[in-house]
Amino acid sequence: MAQVLRPNTTGSLFATDGKAHPVQDTLVLVTLALGLTAFITALASHSLHLISSWTGLVGIFTGAYGQFISITTRQRFGLILGLGAAAIGFFLGMAHGGLFGGLVGG
Repeated sequence: MAQVLRPNTTGSLFATDGKAHPVQDTLVLVTLALGLTAFITALASHSLHLISSWTGLVGIFTGAYGQFISITTRQRFGLILGLGAAAIGFFLGMAHGGLFGGLVGG
């Protein structure tokens, strides 16, 4: 009968402890969006390396800070997915031309 005393924590996708975490949830969504953008643009074309490298770099920093302040396991899971996609997009963008891509240093 111990299960009767447990609170229902499956109500929300992000708040597994029953409390609202708007800053952490926003960082999860931003990291996922930046990671997907970096990953898709890195795979789509070599000429999109500026977008993929910059969004990947910002996604890595956003995800790292989100990991630092995250509270729930679901937040950490989303952040790891976004961080992985951002890192792959960043590294592919760097391989295709880098952050400045010939715009600086000729």
